[in-house]
Amino acid sequence: MTASTGSADGPVFVAGGSGFVGLALCEALLEAGVAVTSYDLAPPPAEAAAVFGTLPGAFEAVCGDVRDSEALLQAMTRSGAGRVASLAALTAGPERERATPRAIFEVNVGGALAVAEAGAACGAARVVHVSSGSVYGASGRTADVLDEDATPLAPEGLYGISKQAAEAAVLRFAALRGLDVRVGRLGTCFGRWERATGARDTPSAPFQILAQALKGEEIVLPRPHPRDWLYARDAAAAIRALLDAPAPARRIYNLGAGHVWPLTALCERLRDLRPGLRWRLAEAGEPGTVALYAPYDRAPMTIGRLRADTGFTPGFDLDAALTDWLAFADANPALVSASWESAP
Repeated sequence: MTASTGSADGPVFVAGGSGFVGLALCEALLEAGVAVTSYDLAPPPAEAAAVFGTLPGAFEAVCGDVRDSEALLQAMTRSGAGRVASLAALTAGPERERATPRAIFEVNVGGALAVAEAGAACGAARVVHVSSGSVYGASGRTADVLDEDATPLAPEGLYGISKQAAEAAVLRFAALRGLDVRVGRLGTCFGRWERATGARDTPSAPFQILAQALKGEEIVLPRPHPRDWLYARDAAAAIRALLDAPAPARRIYNLGAGHVWPLTALCERLRDLRPGLRWRLAEAGEPGTVALYAPYDRAPMTIGRLRADTGFTPGFDLDAALTDWLAFADANPALVSASWESAP
């Protein structure tokens, strides 16, 4: 079995294409006129299907489970894609860790290997395995920056542990099969297409802020929480950079924003754009209304190697991201206002 082309304008197969970063990647590829096949357990939301139908590239959505190796291989073979983006994952919180720990590894490790195996069987020219900055874990408490070469991996939860295991497993498989695999460790993403789904247990803090703002609720931040927040369009551009680069020098890259801003800055800019918004920092002992991923502010990820080897340049600072995101939210209010607790 052979894929039709591995060129930078040839078809792309996106495993996990209905996740919010997956949708952002599909959108970016379609805007560039690339044919995309999305493979996901869930269909894309109707809003995405409507937008994608107006873009130059051809889009096909295939519903399937990455743990179903046969169905995955059949879908990838039919797609004729020479490049594969592997994004399917369960982003697990403590409740899921306690309830279904094996499922986290079945999807995040077993599914990643299944995508790599299908890519090898189809003769894919490049597989980009999308990992996570969560692999740095506890190192983010004390490091000045999170560096691909120098920072120890010390994941703290089963999600991070499974992502570290998936990186190692996929790279080992790639070495055994001569498969061109590049690993991209995503920073903390937010923005367009983020919505309530059954695959992510906690929305990003910026999403929580925007959802509360649109409901007219007061936003209470537990702390300012500066972070290198990565807008969805930049996340997609970084993944595309790894898909397109002819011969990147490294196997593993950080996919980050390249700049840091606190949630307080987001609230201030949002209030400038939407007068009447109410927000404040929590009083001592007050929990706040925005759930944060960790009780500390994680160090930012370096992206110098990604810049140097692929030419990637982040395009969305806070102002640009918020302008794009608000326009998206105004056009798709149901996606932002849906309750996370009632996610499918």
